[in-house]
Amino acid sequence: MSFILSVKDTYRQAVEAATDGKNTVMYDDKGNPSIMVCIPRFNLSDVIDGAPNTPHPAFIVNGVVKNEIWISKFQNIIHDERAYSIPGVDPATFVDFGQAKNYCANKGQGWHLMTNAEWAAIALWSKKNGTMPRGNNNYGSDHSAPYERGRQTSVYDNQTGRVATGSGPASWSHDHTNTGIFDLNGNVREWVDGFKLIDGKIYVHNDNDYETPEDIIQWVDTGAAFDVEGGNLVLNSTVTTTMDEASEEYKETQLESLVAATGYTVPELLKYLAIAPYDIDHGKDMFYVRNYGERLPQRGGSSSGGRNSGVFHALLYRVRTDSHPFLGFRSVFIS
Repeated sequence: MSFILSVKDTYRQAVEAATDGKNTVMYDDKGNPSIMVCIPRFNLSDVIDGAPNTPHPAFIVNGVVKNEIWISKFQNIIHDERAYSIPGVDPATFVDFGQAKNYCANKGQGWHLMTNAEWAAIALWSKKNGTMPRGNNNYGSDHSAPYERGRQTSVYDNQTGRVATGSGPASWSHDHTNTGIFDLNGNVREWVDGFKLIDGKIYVHNDNDYETPEDIIQWVDTGAAFDVEGGNLVLNSTVTTTMDEASEEYKETQLESLVAATGYTVPELLKYLAIAPYDIDHGKDMFYVRNYGERLPQRGGSSSGGRNSGVFHALLYRVRTDSHPFLGFRSVFIS
């Protein structure tokens, strides 16, 4: 049994009553709780004007349309080799990609590391609904609202580093309410699954099949790659200019400024997965890319990212063994 949802204990009753059922407490088979946020299914057309009236890829798993997904309300901690969503604690860090996946999967069937499709769904929903989350991206506060602060849990460069999970105001959640998903902007970057670069080429899961093996042959080749044209990062059908591996060169751009190479049309799928802009109003969230080797995404930005952090931010120049004090993760459950 992966979790117990039928037992109406006092803790779960209190959480559901306080959030009108939008949050619940899920228990794993060791009896440990996680506070989770319900995201009901929505269509692409609900978040992107002119998009198809079909479910966002986050709600399709192995060909089956899901009515809802449950996302960790808070950046996760680790206990007994498992991931938990708990308020008011220092989020887990120094976690590499494989560890993050394992800590989530260890909880049982349906549990997994948050995927890029799920991350994109929340980002696009927030943007469409005018609730782009602020967060700890300025040493304990938000760069655009410095009066908003979280509770310090670590110090970096003699300033506030991480803050306690969910300790910021409601504007730090995806829907600007206390029932939302917290800390998607800043605090610690988050590993996401289901999106990777191989020598600049962009591969993704088929819809949101989080059980896809690591073998790249099982992944979807999007027909797109991160290339360099005129010294600028662009999307192209192939890589024509490889960055300098010897100097560990990378290119960066604001997502709203990412453009297609001359004569290339960006696949709509990349827009649905928040890998490419679908208009010019994403804010200043940055993409950082190396187009050589395998690169796995870290999303959201960190406590020192300032205006470059945000729910559309992506760091795409790190490898799967990366581990540092401003890198964490969160788990998701789908039944």
